[in-house]
Amino acid sequence: MTDRPSDPTRPADLWAAVDELWAWLETHSAHGGDTGLVLRMLKLTEEVGEVAQAVIGATGQNPRKGVTHTWDDVRGELCDVVITALVALRTLTPDTRQVFERHLAGVVARSPGPPAAPPLP
Repeated sequence: MTDRPSDPTRPADLWAAVDELWAWLETHSAHGGDTGLVLRMLKLTEEVGEVAQAVIGATGQNPRKGVTHTWDDVRGELCDVVITALVALRTLTPDTRQVFERHLAGVVARSPGPPAAPPLP
């Protein structure tokens, strides 16, 4: 394992990247055990807050600050949420991919499908 995640300029396999990020964090985290676990979960809340900050900045909702972010910033922050959530899940189980895919299949199965096409005239 290198001192940091692999070359960020190359596309990464999602699940390999999650494992690599998790391993890097495990090696470099200031806290382990239950404290480290709780802090890893709390990191997700921090990232969600950054999405909110970017949306407020992209819409200029704060009149004192005006427009401070772009929708590209929002997209990037949403990606950070997804990455952080997957690394948090990896912290709880080495079977991250299987757990996620099984849960996703359940969500898809209980979600309504696309609306029916209108009948042809």
